[in-house]
Amino acid sequence: MTTNHQKYEVDPYHYVILVLMFVAAVPGALCGLWGVHLQPLVGALVFGIAIFAGAFILSWAAEAVQVDISESLAVAILALLAVLPEYAVDFVFTWKSAHDPSQAHYAIANMTGANRLLVGLGWPLILILYILVKKRKEIVLEETQRVEIFYLAMATIYSFTIPLKGQLNLIDTIILVTLFGMYTRRAAKLPTEEPELVGPAKIVANCNTAPRRVFTIILFLFSGTVIFFVAEPFAESLVASGAHIGIDEFLLVQWLAPIASESPEFIIAATWTIRGAAGSALKALISSKVNQWTLLVGTIPLVYAISGGFIKPFVLDDLQQHELILTAAQSLFAVGVLVNLKFRRGESLLLLALFLAQLIVAEIRLEVTVIYLVLAVIVHILHRKDLIPALKTGLNIKK
Repeated sequence: MTTNHQKYEVDPYHYVILVLMFVAAVPGALCGLWGVHLQPLVGALVFGIAIFAGAFILSWAAEAVQVDISESLAVAILALLAVLPEYAVDFVFTWKSAHDPSQAHYAIANMTGANRLLVGLGWPLILILYILVKKRKEIVLEETQRVEIFYLAMATIYSFTIPLKGQLNLIDTIILVTLFGMYTRRAAKLPTEEPELVGPAKIVANCNTAPRRVFTIILFLFSGTVIFFVAEPFAESLVASGAHIGIDEFLLVQWLAPIASESPEFIIAATWTIRGAAGSALKALISSKVNQWTLLVGTIPLVYAISGGFIKPFVLDDLQQHELILTAAQSLFAVGVLVNLKFRRGESLLLLALFLAQLIVAEIRLEVTVIYLVLAVIVHILHRKDLIPALKTGLNIKK
């Protein structure tokens, strides 16, 4: 993009928020760096706050990058970097599972929980907020957003093979990472638009070219360092906290960790929605789903192999297979909902209701899986005329 970009109005509280996030991240980062042992509940709080603050700083840096690169590519990068804390936590469990098989449950729990949270809670809340603020009944997506929908569809179709064969292996890594690469390459070729930034990202964007890029790099390096040193103690504190207070550790890892690591992204998307950019907000969350369902899932067997020092598949037990099938079924229904480029109130309420049902009553997850699959068949039949356009846009096939 040109350096003659628009200037943003910056409120004084933006500077306050930026400083507060740096301050909030430091205690957890230092404890992680120095190996300070904290009580489980205290550790979960201190390290969780650091993850939260680091994710905010990371997302602001990723937003500011939009000034210098393609808007669509920047949104894809934002979606990837904003959930980097989620990757870090999941990689900790995956790394440990090569030496302690009991950790494998937590790796799959964290990954599936993050994916279902995005679609089942994040997407509906954007539409609900849009309805409340703008009095609209639906979010209409742009034609270019078929790119995200297409690659989400491809990753979803492939994801069903993973629980069926009962393992994640390096072939999955190659296929899923390739899909992610194809997605980012296609996103980079889409038209560029001037970004609509929110919060402290405006401070960075208002700088001249050289200072802006230096400031952005500093934000990336700081947040990345925080996340690196905090991810492992945060994961350990979560598991220990569950054992300490009698809450299922699996549920804590599946839901609490993703909420902590992805909440900044939700807040940014909500802010965009309030300003009327619900399409961009939903695009960011869809892109997050794409990169988690490709890159996050695909790198699990790679991290597992590197940690163990051997080429061996990440074997899934029955519970892990069921979790993956449920997540894939939800994703398939979500693709069918969006393929016509409209996200309506009834569809969002269905996504939210089914998510809450399987969250509150874990015993009915098999039934919810079947419902997702039946609904997916129905919406794909209803929106069948939109399938070919999604394919053509995703692969950049000229009409």
